[in-house]
Amino acid sequence: MLGSTHGTLTTDFRARVEACGETPRTAVHSSAAPSADDAIPVDVSGRPLHADVPDLDRFFRPESVAVIGASDAEGRPNTGITRQLIAWADRVGARIHPVHPSRPTVFGLACHSSVADLPEQVDLAVLLVSDPLPVIEELAETKVKFAVAFASGFAETGGAGAAAQERLAAAVRRSGLRLLGPNTNLNAFEEFRDDLDGPAIALITQSGHQGRPVYTLQELGVRLSHWAPTGNEADLETSDFISYFAEQPEVGAIACYVEGLKDGRSFLLAADRAARNGVPVVAVKVGRTETGARMAASHTGKLTGADTVVDAAMRQFGVIRVDGLDELQDTAALLARARRPRTDGVVVYSISGGTGAHFSDLATEAGLTLPTLSQAKQDELHQWIPPYLNVANPVDNGGHPVGDWRGRKIIDAILADPSVGVLICPITGPFPPMSDRLAQDLVDAAEQTDKLVCVIWGSPVGTEDAYRTTLLGSSRVATFRTFGNCITAVRAYLGHHRFTARYRSPFEDAPRTPSPSYRKAQALMRPGQQLSEHAAKQLLRAYGIRVPREQLVTSAAAAVRAAGLVGYPVVMKASGPQLGHKTELGLVKIGLTSASQIRDAYRELTDIARYENVPLDGILVCQMVERGVEMVVGVTQDDLFGPTVTVGLGGVLVEVLHDAAVRVPPFGEDQARAMLRELRGHALLEGVRGAPPADVDALVEVILRVQRMALEFGGELAELDINPLMVLPRGQGAVALDALAICR
Repeated sequence: MLGSTHGTLTTDFRARVEACGETPRTAVHSSAAPSADDAIPVDVSGRPLHADVPDLDRFFRPESVAVIGASDAEGRPNTGITRQLIAWADRVGARIHPVHPSRPTVFGLACHSSVADLPEQVDLAVLLVSDPLPVIEELAETKVKFAVAFASGFAETGGAGAAAQERLAAAVRRSGLRLLGPNTNLNAFEEFRDDLDGPAIALITQSGHQGRPVYTLQELGVRLSHWAPTGNEADLETSDFISYFAEQPEVGAIACYVEGLKDGRSFLLAADRAARNGVPVVAVKVGRTETGARMAASHTGKLTGADTVVDAAMRQFGVIRVDGLDELQDTAALLARARRPRTDGVVVYSISGGTGAHFSDLATEAGLTLPTLSQAKQDELHQWIPPYLNVANPVDNGGHPVGDWRGRKIIDAILADPSVGVLICPITGPFPPMSDRLAQDLVDAAEQTDKLVCVIWGSPVGTEDAYRTTLLGSSRVATFRTFGNCITAVRAYLGHHRFTARYRSPFEDAPRTPSPSYRKAQALMRPGQQLSEHAAKQLLRAYGIRVPREQLVTSAAAAVRAAGLVGYPVVMKASGPQLGHKTELGLVKIGLTSASQIRDAYRELTDIARYENVPLDGILVCQMVERGVEMVVGVTQDDLFGPTVTVGLGGVLVEVLHDAAVRVPPFGEDQARAMLRELRGHALLEGVRGAPPADVDALVEVILRVQRMALEFGGELAELDINPLMVLPRGQGAVALDALAICR
């Protein structure tokens, strides 16, 4: 027993239930230390390389359930919950055991006075009590596998509640059971339709009401298999359920509503498992408008807000982020049910030239590929469509044939084209009998093809028989109500399959042992300090990142000698551990070509530093590198994901242009190149206005070396900023002209 005897816990339980009127609220108890983590493979920074998938079978389909605080008294909040749990247990074939300190029966079932009196070891305990902490400790003695705590008043209420939640989490870790909640609800015990077939959606929400639109998809014929309302995630979290659902054969897609991620690495490991299994994860993640701003000395620290990192991490591991609940339901439904595409080509088929042109504009702007149909295919379509109508794509039929077989011929001919993977038919409003026949022909054609057929039923009424019966009655047609949701879903569908086709888990290649570079660079670190430019460049040199020829000097005469060794023209810069942005203080002199200029520059730089009260370790005399594209590459620490790597357009306008991409290590060369393609100024690397193409391979190599540094130093390196990194013409490499490093 941990902390109490059976008798004490039973007395406490009775007092809590009777005193609170069976309305769950929380109380505060003493804290406890967590148990040691199980040994699992880790990368060089000590973070896990895989997460064990929790066996949640006995949570969703238990053989026995204890309802602690059960009630059948009219007017009590727990009565309705108990009734729902009894009905759910009956559906899943579980034995249910009500627990209440003073009731002999509940709804005709024998009631037990305490957890200790349960007649068998139960799989799941549902806690309808105000304070779950002592009950968790009691459950530990009975070897219960899972518990659900509905009580609120924890981390969602502020500091005191967060402390209470940590005490609850510590008790759960000691107990060996797994806990859902606190501050959760009954969504896991909903009634799911069992008359629907095909791949299902598994739903995860931190707010139960936000999952309702996805749950009601069942009324439109879309199967739902699970619902995990994670609440405050004191133990079981979104990542646990993603990992579990990704292993379930009936799950075709995972839909998530996420308010906050508990642990960034756990989330990435779960997303990685889903990507390796080809299971799409679609998520609404609130918080886009939070600036995530934090004080940072480096440029990259100012470029990357918290939501930017979340967005990049999701994209990096194939999680499809959407904004609205309507997009969540439509995108998840399509991804769950649609077969793998043969090709990315989209064709638009409409009964109105205006509708086709409008939709095609939106689809093309969103990045969908609308191939021009071959002349032979256009000639074939003109057998049934008047020659004055455009059938190149979009295909304008001028009015779908109603009285004969031509309509189906048109659709079949389009679907037979090898350049077409998706057919989309926008019907902006019902126009019977034409729209009725069109809907039926689309359904019939969809049943005979393995290509995706989408219909947009634009009527605001939605009661038409063509929509309610014909379209929704087909599991092979994806039906939408808006242009935007259709485009979002189709783009996600094609993107998901492209992503999984080439996906390789970056955790497979993540370094597990320190490199010789790390051992060399460690000696340069100064905990709690910002390194001088000279020391920061030595850090880069240790990792094989090229820096200019340079010497650190402490006299004008030494500066003149250094310039002769480095080679004119030179750059002179003040170097000191407290210097961040030197240009603003006038502490950089460029293009110096003579000894007299060197002496004058030395005197001016040291005078400015003395006036600004900036301590120096010397003056850098550097090789001048002029020709190239100025980039910035850096490392910052994210509160959720740890070290992140940023690349963007560099130079003095870096914070004005704000053109950057970010990734969370580990990642491979493909992601490093993808970062560059995301930049608005990517064309500069390809060569513009007569400039030669830049050495992109060298830039990618720098990104990967910086990533290795970020992984090996972990939290020791608070920030790293290489700006500018001069990327020279192709084949000539990249040179770090300036660097800033801050040690944690």
